[in-house]
Amino acid sequence: MKMNFKVVVTAIVVLLFAIPGYWVWANLDFLKARNALNKGVGAFTAGDFVRAGTYFEEAADLDPELRAARVYGAYSTMMQYQPGAEYKENLDIAHKALDGFKAVLEDDPTNATALQSIASLYFNMKEMELAKEWHGKVLEQQPDYKESYYTIGVIAWTQSYEPRLEFRANAGLAQEDPGPISVRARMNRSQREEYAALKEEIVPKIDEGLVALEEALKIDEQYDDAMAYVNLLYREKADLADSTQEHDQLLATADEWVDKALETRRRKAEESTIEAFTTDE
Repeated sequence: MKMNFKVVVTAIVVLLFAIPGYWVWANLDFLKARNALNKGVGAFTAGDFVRAGTYFEEAADLDPELRAARVYGAYSTMMQYQPGAEYKENLDIAHKALDGFKAVLEDDPTNATALQSIASLYFNMKEMELAKEWHGKVLEQQPDYKESYYTIGVIAWTQSYEPRLEFRANAGLAQEDPGPISVRARMNRSQREEYAALKEEIVPKIDEGLVALEEALKIDEQYDDAMAYVNLLYREKADLADSTQEHDQLLATADEWVDKALETRRRKAEESTIEAFTTDE
């Protein structure tokens, strides 16, 4: 049976217009949004993050359902932030990026880019407790994300190193003077109370950092950066030891991790060299 061509075309058109969502595809704003998104990607690739952000914002305005535009827009803003520079305009950029990523999470609570970016921003802003909190949220969604475990270890070292050195200086110990503080420093009663409070505060953080780095190394046994921070945290713990014997034992453990990190880096370098020569052949 031969079908009438006009009837078939008419039936298809009627069917398309009856399908839910067809008007989205037919809508000009939909096409404009994709065009703006593509331009944004081009600008981002070229390193023009301000222009990229403008395009992504335009795409999101044209199509609020285009989640990628909001994620990329926040990421473009984040790329304009300069870590360590604490002038108001720079901090405003960081907070704008944070707001953008958090808005993404309202509709997509498990968005990996948003979670990781918020954690990274807080770390770069030196908001260590918030950074640790958000890296914890990353790990809830991505239990094998070794970078978050590693960063929690780095945060632990940061939260110990600076206050410990400050106390050492106040107690008359130079950075290069041997520890532990409890044995080497001549502390008065007030300083001993301060030292006890300091130790109570930061030793649990050191232990938490070591646990996190251990998890990172379970995921990647060759994670030499994590090994380096295991070493650093054991040195922190050694300076806070209660005796010279405990101090020396902890330093010996730290030295073992230095050796592991150096050996791992050496092996990686050799493997990289062999791979390069193999590829050339």
